[in-house]
Amino acid sequence: MQALTVEMLSSDLSSVTLVDAPEPLRGPGEVLVRVHAASLNFPDLLMTRGEYQFKPKPPFVSGLELAGEVMEAEPDSGFAPGDRVMGGNKTGAFAEVSSIPARGLSPLPANVSFAEGAAMGAAYSTAYTGLVELCGLRAGQWVLVHGASGGVGLAAVDLAKAMGARVIAATGVEAKCTRIAGLYEPDAVIVSKGRFRDQVSEITDGKLCDIVFDPVGGDVFDESTRCVSFAGKLVVVGFTSGRIAEVATNIPLIKGFSIVGLRAGEYARRFPERGRTISHAITELAASGQISPAIDRVLPLSRWREGFEAMQSRELVGKVVFEPGS
Repeated sequence: MQALTVEMLSSDLSSVTLVDAPEPLRGPGEVLVRVHAASLNFPDLLMTRGEYQFKPKPPFVSGLELAGEVMEAEPDSGFAPGDRVMGGNKTGAFAEVSSIPARGLSPLPANVSFAEGAAMGAAYSTAYTGLVELCGLRAGQWVLVHGASGGVGLAAVDLAKAMGARVIAATGVEAKCTRIAGLYEPDAVIVSKGRFRDQVSEITDGKLCDIVFDPVGGDVFDESTRCVSFAGKLVVVGFTSGRIAEVATNIPLIKGFSIVGLRAGEYARRFPERGRTISHAITELAASGQISPAIDRVLPLSRWREGFEAMQSRELVGKVVFEPGS
């Protein structure tokens, strides 16, 4: 089978190779899946460099999430051969066949394509865990979402709108604003550069935001501390800007807001019952058509480099989906 393998860690993708590999054997508690689609996430890129929190030892097959059909499963797993599934694991999705722990899979709704299913899991799990599970998102609240052209940011915009929130989508690239506005029709789209707090204040009639969702960090985080309303929450999702920000503790003290750290995968592992509830909620929202992931492009796995480089150069609006075997 084809498998995208990280042979060694490198800063330039030079040690990432599409190879012929034997199909994996299904381990205890795992489900063997024929992969129809697998989506690219920022952690996939970071893991090729050894810069992500989870550091698998090379060689390893890249890829966090997938959608496909069950080939083999244990009788008590809840899955059977032929079932359409979505989900994933820390690695192994960028291959024609993958063996995934059953707890990492969900049924793929009939109205959701394999490409959409592959693009949904990690992004929407992150968005739901941060906005709903940790911040208690309610209809009518103001939510500022940074990185709103990326998979996670767009998922947060989509989910927040579906739950009745008022959403400001923020991107660092002005040319992307029109595309973001057309995807999920947020209440406003802004460019997150400089002193964007004044724009946020004007849009919200001075109320500022109940929740700020920040996968960017750096200067964006610094200015976001000025955009949170009293008793609001600023969710730290990641640091795609490259700089890990620091905050003087008098700022959240005076403004009475909370800084919330978000690791959705680790949250689900530590609290498996909550993880299953979150997964079920996302599946129900997708099945009812209330949420749908934005896909920038679908590529054969043989064109993996194009997808990785598009992510590196920040030209994407939505997810890259690979189709193994094509």
